[in-house]
Amino acid sequence: MRNFRIAPSILSANFAKLGEEVTAVIDAGADIIHFDVMDNHYVPNLTIGPMVCEAIRPITRAPIDVHLMVKPVDTLATMFAKAGADIITFHPEASEHVDRTLGVIKEAGCKAGLVFNPATPLHYMDYIMDKLDMVLLMSVNPGFGGQKFISGTLDKLREARRRIDEYTARTGREIWLEIDGGVKVDNIAEIARAGADTFVAGSAIYNTPDYKATINAMRTELARVAG
Repeated sequence: MRNFRIAPSILSANFAKLGEEVTAVIDAGADIIHFDVMDNHYVPNLTIGPMVCEAIRPITRAPIDVHLMVKPVDTLATMFAKAGADIITFHPEASEHVDRTLGVIKEAGCKAGLVFNPATPLHYMDYIMDKLDMVLLMSVNPGFGGQKFISGTLDKLREARRRIDEYTARTGREIWLEIDGGVKVDNIAEIARAGADTFVAGSAIYNTPDYKATINAMRTELARVAG
């Protein structure tokens, strides 16, 4: 059985009371806090930096999962590691040397991963699987919350799952497979069947009146998925 993890994205939270919002989703049953970091350069939006991570770190023991949509990567990755991040992922197109950036993140004490945009091929995974702790597939084009799930991502998930399972069978190392973009109660089971084990959900959780009810509904759907 795969373990399923729900990771609310604070991009959709109420920033006027961000600490309360983080505590609320963890108390409601979420597993991970997801940071969407955008630089208005690699993507057309500007969000949060390491100071926000540093402020949030003391109020939760939940893992902080930082998705860097920035270019260049290495300096900010190091800053987020120092600010308390547990997992840092980045886009291979944003790094001059993917292997080196993965090494920088791991040397800073964090788990490391790659993020694949909808049109980015999975071949970036080749030759660096030994440094990956997470693979994140974007099921929307990065930059804004609340977008519709791109259905073609399901086939890509299946292929990523196949590659990860083959690697795990050979080495015993686990690599999480995360999905981000348009994940909702009504499609989370289908996404899980395609291979995801970690689910980023922003507006699907934070735009509902009862976080616990929404997360419980997601858990109910995930319980229908075998494997």
